[in-house]
Amino acid sequence: MQFSESWLRQYVNPALDSDALGHAMTMAGLEVEEQHSVVPAFTKIVVAQILSAEQHPDADRLRVCKVDAGTGQELQIVCGAPNARAGIKIPCALVGAELPPAEAGGKPFMIKVGKLRGVESQGMLCSGRELGLGDDHEGILELPADAPIGEDIRKYLDLDDQVFVIKLTPNKADCLSLMGMAREVSAITGAPLCAPKWNAPVVSIGDKRKVTVESKELCGRFAGRVIRGVNPQAKTPDWIVQRLSRAGQRSISALVDLSNYVMLEMGQPTHVFDIDKLEGDITVRWAKAGETLELLNGQTVTLVGPDSAGKLQEAGVVADQKGPVALAGIMGGNHCAVSDDTKNIYVEAAYWLPSAIQGRARRFNFSTDAAHRFERGVDPQNTVYCLEYLSSLILEVCGGQVGPVDDQVLNVPERKPVKMRLARAEKVIGIPLTKEVVADVFHRLGFEFKQEGDVFEVTPPSYRFDIEIEEDLIEEVARMYGFENIPDQPPIASLKMSAKAEAKRGIHLLRQRLALQGYQEAVNFGFTDFESEQRLAGAQEEDVIQVLNPIANQYGVMRSNLWGGLLSNLKSNLNRGAGRVRLFETGRVFKRDSKVQEASGKVAGFHQPQKIGGLAYGSSVPEQWASMTRAVDFFDVKGDLERVLDPLHFVTESAQHPALHPGRSAKVLINIGKNTIEVGWIGELHPGLQQAYELPQAPVLFELDLESIRELGLPVPEELSKFPAVQRDLALVVKQSVSAQSLLDAMTSTKQNFVRSIELFDEFKPKAGSSSMADDEKSLAFRVTLLNPQETLQDPQIDAVMAALLGAVEKKCTARLR
Repeated sequence: MQFSESWLRQYVNPALDSDALGHAMTMAGLEVEEQHSVVPAFTKIVVAQILSAEQHPDADRLRVCKVDAGTGQELQIVCGAPNARAGIKIPCALVGAELPPAEAGGKPFMIKVGKLRGVESQGMLCSGRELGLGDDHEGILELPADAPIGEDIRKYLDLDDQVFVIKLTPNKADCLSLMGMAREVSAITGAPLCAPKWNAPVVSIGDKRKVTVESKELCGRFAGRVIRGVNPQAKTPDWIVQRLSRAGQRSISALVDLSNYVMLEMGQPTHVFDIDKLEGDITVRWAKAGETLELLNGQTVTLVGPDSAGKLQEAGVVADQKGPVALAGIMGGNHCAVSDDTKNIYVEAAYWLPSAIQGRARRFNFSTDAAHRFERGVDPQNTVYCLEYLSSLILEVCGGQVGPVDDQVLNVPERKPVKMRLARAEKVIGIPLTKEVVADVFHRLGFEFKQEGDVFEVTPPSYRFDIEIEEDLIEEVARMYGFENIPDQPPIASLKMSAKAEAKRGIHLLRQRLALQGYQEAVNFGFTDFESEQRLAGAQEEDVIQVLNPIANQYGVMRSNLWGGLLSNLKSNLNRGAGRVRLFETGRVFKRDSKVQEASGKVAGFHQPQKIGGLAYGSSVPEQWASMTRAVDFFDVKGDLERVLDPLHFVTESAQHPALHPGRSAKVLINIGKNTIEVGWIGELHPGLQQAYELPQAPVLFELDLESIRELGLPVPEELSKFPAVQRDLALVVKQSVSAQSLLDAMTSTKQNFVRSIELFDEFKPKAGSSSMADDEKSLAFRVTLLNPQETLQDPQIDAVMAALLGAVEKKCTARLR
């Protein structure tokens, strides 16, 4: 919200200077984002009159002017403006004047005595742009004939008037007008509030245009009237043009300017139609399929179409018998816009329900001042008052004859009383309050209230859409009390160091270990697009969790894994020249919970587990001289995870996942007590997805359940053995389809007392016909470490253990000793 201080002080004039006024508004929740003078600083520019203007002897486009600037002597100034002529009054920069810099950050321009084509010039005649009053620099700025010669131009044009730019929170729709801001300033400072004074128009004709409102969910109140015989080419009064300009609005035409002025001053958007271009009666309704409308900005829009979530959305329209003529609450149509040939007009002011306007303008990729106000809430009790006010201004400026107001009240929201407890307000704000203080706040805000003991029952005004619950009233008390007056009292509590959970690993340790393995952490949204979710999770449409109001199409569903965001990060890095990428992320994923169902039978509950996922792409090691470059593979990433999760031991089991390569993916399993649970996946990206993401090489992905891998259990201390350990090797021949893990599981299941560890250290696959082994066989060599903490192991004990291990693999895996 932007406005000039002089405009505000016409309605409320507190005994505060500009800076103090800005501070008071900010401390009441109306943040002054910017405060500055109407134009940049300059000096020694006065009102002057051109006494004569003669042609320059050596330049066709220059004139030598004699100027009276109130200094006691005539000044000779050379000027190139085409409108320089005798008799007009203009701004004159005297010698020594400093003008604003031509560009932001530049130096001020100093006026000196100089010569132009051999003729001395003792100053400069200024255009509007040179004073910072717009972009017009084709000629010098002409001032009214009654402008006093010699007066400082800043004082004469009130150029030291301050412009306030207020950053309003979305709930403060009542402050999107000068009267709204004046009400607030009056409540904050106690200064009296003065409403604008105007004469109600006298109805002189009986013309009316029939209006039918078909939907009460679209329009709650509609008022309009006919005005005939207007002069659309009338000049907008200078004071209105000035106020509009200082509010950031440019002057267009008298009818449009007056409509904009009422909106800025009263907060009620209105619209003016050329009634001679309307065909028959007016209908307020929802748009129909296939209808289009050319708007005032030249854009042609389809009125029924998909919103940001892809759902079909219809817009409200004002229509005549041929079709839509305006987009309800947003923008008028070009077909019935007023022009210089307009003679008769129809002026409307309406209350459009916020729910009927919200999101509609955004669907058409633009926003308007009217939509900004209607979607937050406009006072429905002020509709006819503003229509009368606009009609009065139109009659005053453009003339004409007015017909009666046609006012239809259909669906005006009821303002329900809200209760506030004094004790609750004290607890929330943190200061002692009295009933007198709270009552004074509500009186200043213009709230009607009843008081029963320490409970206040407040009926909000029609323009306060933000007062609905007790906390809203508490906020009003805090604002009017003054945020700067609330003491800063930090909470006092005893602090003690909490012991770290020994049985659970901290997430920061996992992140640190992944970083030490060369992975960089990424942070992504919990949203993704439907196509990626289907690709990576293989989810059906009914399983996908849709976002009701997504911020963009690519964030339309909740993610069920972390891989979608990581693959997008990978693609982004590759597009910027990266060749080797290691990424990881920790975060929640979102899945439907089958334990909670709606009455219709659909799954309504949600499960939000925390996951840790990552990917590796490019070479296995950074480019170096000591080792040959090769692409990262499944076992590289598995090794990284083993180092990250140590001392937690996990195993992998071949399995298929819709996002992973069918032959290069596995489940990750860990043992918790006597149970083996699945904690995640590891594998290469599916070739189809590699092609879909346009990746030259398939990355290796992993995702693990965070809570499961954090559980370590309590450490069990062991006394160091005084006796040496013994190592024995066991080379086994098995079918190539037999996994090393199955052999390890078979040997572990024998539960030999002296076995401390079994490790695979060699794999041998023979070439065809070059070995005693068959072509479909392989040799796996295991190193078994044995230890007896009580005594030195003897050969008979060792041989018995090794025989038991061999027997287990012979029986369970059909292995033989090599």
